[in-house]
Amino acid sequence: MDLNLATRTLQASTEIATAALSAEDPDAVLRLVVRRAAELAEADLGLVMARGPDDSVTVEAAHGELGAVEENHPLGLVLSARSSAARVARGGVPVVVDDFTTDPRTAPFVPKALRGYGPFAAAPFGTLERRLGALTVYRRRGCPPFTPVTVEVLTAFATQAGLVVMLAEGSTARQRVAVYEERERIARDLHDVIIQRLFAAGMQLDLLGRRMSRRLARKDAGRLADAVDQIDETIAEVRATVGALRNADPVEPHATAEFFHSVRAEVDIAAELLGFPPALDLSGDPSAVPVAVADHARAALREALANVVRHAGASAVLVRVCVADPALTMSISDDGSGIPRGVTKRGLRNIADRATAVGGESTVASSPNTGTTVTWRAPI
Repeated sequence: MDLNLATRTLQASTEIATAALSAEDPDAVLRLVVRRAAELAEADLGLVMARGPDDSVTVEAAHGELGAVEENHPLGLVLSARSSAARVARGGVPVVVDDFTTDPRTAPFVPKALRGYGPFAAAPFGTLERRLGALTVYRRRGCPPFTPVTVEVLTAFATQAGLVVMLAEGSTARQRVAVYEERERIARDLHDVIIQRLFAAGMQLDLLGRRMSRRLARKDAGRLADAVDQIDETIAEVRATVGALRNADPVEPHATAEFFHSVRAEVDIAAELLGFPPALDLSGDPSAVPVAVADHARAALREALANVVRHAGASAVLVRVCVADPALTMSISDDGSGIPRGVTKRGLRNIADRATAVGGESTVASSPNTGTTVTWRAPI
């Protein structure tokens, strides 16, 4: 092989590796691949074709003389599984012909956009284990055909470039996973720490306002109520942020044992506000609970416990959470005075709405004599 050609091939391969592994736009990397291939082969046109599930190939990147008519632009062009490029992509064996518009191996499958070309060479793009497609080069009709050395260089270059593209895909995937994991960690901290603390502060202020309602001036009582409302709005905004962070995930993850940890945290907050610890019964495998269900369950538990703190006047509370295929079942029971007449049912509606959002249901049983039990159930 000519020393100059070998040097240029090495330089081109290095340039492509640098571009691909620096997380550049994948389309830009393919354009660089086909440009360097056309230059190395001294071709008028170069194409990168991706192999489809039906063994056809689609032009993903092009470089060279494409013609003046826009409709002849080959990008997006699909070639039959019987075409030479598709056979190269499938079989991994290079093909070279003097004129692909007249050679019987290629002539039947020449698309209109490429009929102005003659000399043709195609090399498999990728590796033996994973054939991504084909890298093809063309010269105008009447130009000299591609030499065996040129085809050899093209084949080696296509293999190296394909391998680099695959390595870059793996690197990008790992980076995406790292980003998703970090987003999930931030969302979890916001949900399990920040929201819980805001909620506890709001409950404390609400209870303080109720206890001092007769001793506070109307203006001060109004300010205290406004502060509680602002905390509630902040909690809603943080929840929306958590949802946005988690909705970016390509695949919905599952909750871990941290779901039970956050349930305990909610119960601990309620204990501080009630003045006694609720009984807690946890059973099953929390890792079977999808994140969306876990988030709604935590919010429903928080709302139910808030209702107990605000209205029940209970001396005993029992929280049961059971994870057993096919459902997560949660019940919050108290021995208080039941749901007072005339009290707003917004909290209970929120609990029911959260069950409905994940395909579940919520029921409430309440009596002045036996207290209140909220049951929340969602499929897993």
